[in-house]
Amino acid sequence: MKLRAAFARIHFDPKSLKFKLWTYFLLFAALLMLILWVLQVFFLNNYYQQMKINETNRIAKSITEEYGRADLKDQIRELMVRNDMYIHIESVDGTIIFSPQSEESRRPVYAYVKEMPAVKEQLMKNGTNSISVIMPENRTDTNTLAYAGYLNTESGKETVLYIFSPLYPVSSTVDILRSQLFYVMMISFLLAFLISFYLSNRISKPIKDINKQAKKLAEGKYGIIFEGGHYTEIVNLANTLTYTSLQLDKADHQQRDLMANVSHDLRTPLTMVKSYAEMIRDLSGDVPEKRDAHLQVIIDEADRLNHLVNDMLSLSKMQSSVTTLQKEDFSIKETAESIIHSFTILMEQEGYSILLDCPEELIVNGDQAKIKQVISNLLNNAIKYCGSNKTIFVSIRNLRGKMKCEITDQGMGIDPSELPYIWDRYYKTSTNHVRATTGTGLGLSIVKEILTMHNAKFGVTSEIGKGSTFWFEMSVVSKGKKSGN
Repeated sequence: MKLRAAFARIHFDPKSLKFKLWTYFLLFAALLMLILWVLQVFFLNNYYQQMKINETNRIAKSITEEYGRADLKDQIRELMVRNDMYIHIESVDGTIIFSPQSEESRRPVYAYVKEMPAVKEQLMKNGTNSISVIMPENRTDTNTLAYAGYLNTESGKETVLYIFSPLYPVSSTVDILRSQLFYVMMISFLLAFLISFYLSNRISKPIKDINKQAKKLAEGKYGIIFEGGHYTEIVNLANTLTYTSLQLDKADHQQRDLMANVSHDLRTPLTMVKSYAEMIRDLSGDVPEKRDAHLQVIIDEADRLNHLVNDMLSLSKMQSSVTTLQKEDFSIKETAESIIHSFTILMEQEGYSILLDCPEELIVNGDQAKIKQVISNLLNNAIKYCGSNKTIFVSIRNLRGKMKCEITDQGMGIDPSELPYIWDRYYKTSTNHVRATTGTGLGLSIVKEILTMHNAKFGVTSEIGKGSTFWFEMSVVSKGKKSGN
């Protein structure tokens, strides 16, 4: 009962990697054993005979090529002893040119006197220069490979070479091989089973672990680290899933921060709108001056809400690839000048100074409206963080066919550890030296998305206490005339 219960707990999935590895290894071992069995047991006799025929033909060719040399007999004796053959040469009229019986031999040699006439008759009937036939030998119950071929075909001087090689029975060898192959087959199957079991567990275990962790990921448990085991492909899969998990964890935190920031940014102006509307209703409705002031606050807060919603909608469209670029050739200098001109009121009323340095006209290709938004957002960011100096420098230069626009402030700068995150939505640096502006917190994120859509390089350099420089590059289409500042 215990054994039956143990087997009942074992679940074999025919589609699983482990089961297929077992099956493939065992089938591979079985196929190898089958091939070896067929070659060694069933084809051994034919292979042995073909090997003897090839060997006999090779020796006959060697003798034919050396025929006529003085040391030929010595070579023939050596070939006979080394290859266990009987070699006989005689003319067609029966004159013996070489025979082991007429030579001093170290051991007795069986003379194939009876077989020679039959082989000679087949050679003459066949009409070819040589023949190879297998002849049964009743005396020894074995077969003999007989070869006959002409050494000299000149009329009246024909000379025939006879080679007889015994074909020993291979049945005993086959029995030995069959016995050995049985043990080899058992050992091979056992090794195949053990190796497949080891490899299947080594491969399937990390995949099972990855699957288990991936289920947690699907349940919303982000930040999971996946282990890949010992194989490059599985390690790469684990690393990819780990990266995905960390990115989802980051996105989840960003989403929560986004909701918190959006809720805060929406709640504040809505509270202001409600409060000032109640004040107009209850207090200042009949006092024009107070009423106008309160209404202006409501209008400003509504504009702030509208600006926030527009920025969120714009960023969402760009990140989802809904927004398309309307590219055209335009002057980056004229674009920068028009944006700087829109800050005239701020410069006049609050003492800010925006200095443009662009010594020549540079024509670039892109979405002019989007690039205007980039420059405007970077200027707003510079004004926000420029500190008491209130001076912003805008530099536009042609660097080896690339237009580089730099916007520099002289504020407190950004800590190096915070630089990678400033392009994230709603990310706020740790500095407190900022102007009290009403930004949405999405400006740099929008800059990043627009420049990414343009395949433009961009970045920021900053030093604590000395300020920051935001820059981006675009390819120059053409250059205009040089001009002063």
